[in-house]
Amino acid sequence: MTKECSGSCLCGAVRFRTRGALRGVVYCHCSQCRKQTGLYYAATDVDVSNVVIEGEDHLTWYAASDFARRGFCRTCGSALFWKRLEAEKISILAGAFDPPSGLTAESHIFVADRGDFYDISDGLPQYLRGSPSVIVADECEEK
Repeated sequence: MTKECSGSCLCGAVRFRTRGALRGVVYCHCSQCRKQTGLYYAATDVDVSNVVIEGEDHLTWYAASDFARRGFCRTCGSALFWKRLEAEKISILAGAFDPPSGLTAESHIFVADRGDFYDISDGLPQYLRGSPSVIVADECEEK
């Protein structure tokens, strides 16, 4: 049996369904993620071919860098997706999933860039940049 999950933005204008295995949740502490969400990104990922997005006319994509873009609802502002250009996977914010998601925490990335107002003390692996499951480009410079 194939695992299926669903989720949406805050107002429900953008909905999505996933099929298949989801990666463990990776917490990204880079300044872009902190500025977009107010804290840090908590995201899983899945093959693009295993995602169906409804309400795409309410979805806006922001070119956050030369190699990736961020998708959010233009109605309510919910951050939903992060997609490396030409990649076969798309990251989806964990908080956008409807329960039960079955998601589990995996690791923290860009920990050297974390906000100065919180500690990371959950015992999960921490990486200065990417991790074994999150490959970052050498040119990953923040805007």
